[in-house]
Amino acid sequence: MKIVHIITGLSTGGAEMMLYNLLSQTNRDRFSPTVVSLMDRGALSDRISALDIPVHALGMQPGKLPTPVIFWKLIRTLHQLQPSIIQGWMYHGNIAAYIASLFTPKIPVIWGIHHSIAALNAEKQMTQALIKLGAKISNSPKKIVFVSQTSRSQHEALGYCSQNSCVIPNGFDTALFQPSSKARSEVRTALKLAPDTLLIGLFCRYHPMKDHANFLQAAAILTKKYPVHFLLAGTDVTSANQNLHQLIDHLGLSLQIHLLGERSDIPQLMAALDIATSASAYGEAFPLVVGEAMSCGVPCAVTDVGDSEWIVSNTGKVVPPKNPQALAEAWQELIELGSAGRTALGKAARVRIQENFTLDAIVAQYQALYV
Repeated sequence: MKIVHIITGLSTGGAEMMLYNLLSQTNRDRFSPTVVSLMDRGALSDRISALDIPVHALGMQPGKLPTPVIFWKLIRTLHQLQPSIIQGWMYHGNIAAYIASLFTPKIPVIWGIHHSIAALNAEKQMTQALIKLGAKISNSPKKIVFVSQTSRSQHEALGYCSQNSCVIPNGFDTALFQPSSKARSEVRTALKLAPDTLLIGLFCRYHPMKDHANFLQAAAILTKKYPVHFLLAGTDVTSANQNLHQLIDHLGLSLQIHLLGERSDIPQLMAALDIATSASAYGEAFPLVVGEAMSCGVPCAVTDVGDSEWIVSNTGKVVPPKNPQALAEAWQELIELGSAGRTALGKAARVRIQENFTLDAIVAQYQALYV
C-alpha cells in the first residue's frame, strides 16, 4: 500500500519527529511511504531520505496559506504517486489532504491533529481559521487521529466530528531513550561541571508556546536555595537569541544556564538530567520530550497542558502553566527526594512508558488504520 504523508514542514518539532519515528518503524513489506512537505525540505528531510523514503517539497512560504500553485503541485504529485491512502499531519497538512482528495476521488484520507486548544481566541488568526474550517469538513476524512485525549475533547467541543475520531498517543523508542550513567558523567564533563551537579533540562524550540520565560523565572527562584544548573536545547535556544539572552542576564542566571541550540544527541542529553521539564503555556497535546525523559528514567516536572498530566501520572510533578513559583516548588520537592528517591521515581516513569507508549505499539495502531 502506498501511503502519502502530507505535512506542513519538516522542522524538528514534535509532530514532525513523530512522523519520522513512525516512518522509521513502518513495515516496508506491507507499506510504501512517501512524504510531501508543503514548505521546504527542512531539517528532517535528510533523515527521512536516509530511510529510503522519498521526500517532495512544494515551497509554501512559512506563515502563509497554500497558493493555487502549491495545490497544483500537490495534486500533480499525488497523481504521479497514485497513493492508496493520504495522511495529513497538522492543520495545514490536513486541509491540504482534504482539498487534494477532491481531485483524487476514492482515496481515503486520514487527519492527524497534534495541538491542544485551551482557548480558540488565543490562537493566531490563521490557525483559528484552519481549525474552524477543519470542524466544518471533519466528517470527510476516514479517520481523525488525535495525539491526546485532551485534544480530542477540545476539538469535538469546537464542532469536530466524533464518529470518525480516535486517540493514538506518541510512541517512544525505549532502546534509544534509556538510562545512562555514562551520559550523565560525559555531559557534566563537557560542561565543566562537577560530577554531582544537579541538572534540570528544557529541550524545545524557542517559541511563545514553550514559555522559556516561565522556566527561567522558576530557575531564578530555585537558585536562591539550591546550586542547580539548567540545560536548554532546541532551535534558536542560543546566546544569539537576544530576547533569551537578555532575560537570562536580567534574572542573574548567566553562570547557571547552558544554551546548546539545536542538537542531534538528545537521548544522551536527556539521560544526563536529574529532572526534565515541560514549561509550556498552551498548545501542547502530547509533548514528546516528556515521554523521552521518562523513557530515560528521568522524573519530570510539567505544566498541565494537553495530556501532560496523563503521561506523567504519579511518576513526577504537574503544575499550572504560567506559574514560575509552582514550577520552582515542584523542582524543590524532587530535589528533596534525594538521588535515591529520584532514581526510584525515574524507574517508575520508564516502566510507565514501556507499558503504555512504546513506539512499536503506536506504529501498529497507525498501520491498523491503513488496512
